Amino acid sequence: MVLWRRNCSQLGFIAVSERVRNVFLRNAISCDLRRVRFIILYVFHMGKRLYVGGLPYSTTEDSLKDGFSQAGTVESVKVITDKMTGRSKGFGFVEMATDEEAQAAIELYDGKEFEGRTITVNEARPMEQRPPRRQF
Repeated sequence: MVLWRRNCSQLGFIAVSERVRNVFLRNAISCDLRRVRFIILYVFHMGKRLYVGGLPYSTTEDSLKDGFSQAGTVESVKVITDKMTGRSKGFGFVEMATDEEAQAAIELYDGKEFEGRTITVNEARPMEQRPPRRQF
């Protein structure tokens, strides 16, 4: 399916999945090739990124990486922390090398105990846009 032709016919991009099509339809306003490349990389990148919720506040990025390395190659780990206190918010993101390893990590850890707490593991979704914050 050709995504758009108006002013961009020279690009001729074809959607390979519904998720790619939706992102393009939302974000492909101009023909800026740098932006299009970013969108393509972003969409395909999301399949390997996992959301990990219910983490103990004591969990570090190293301990999370060590745990998930049992499912495959871990490319990156980010435990989300509070800006003011620096304390973990109890969730994070793990990026696996392949989709198969990501699926294996979901099957291995979702609903299982990690450092004394039951965690939730699923495929990360793109962050939804929020309305602008009020200025004080």
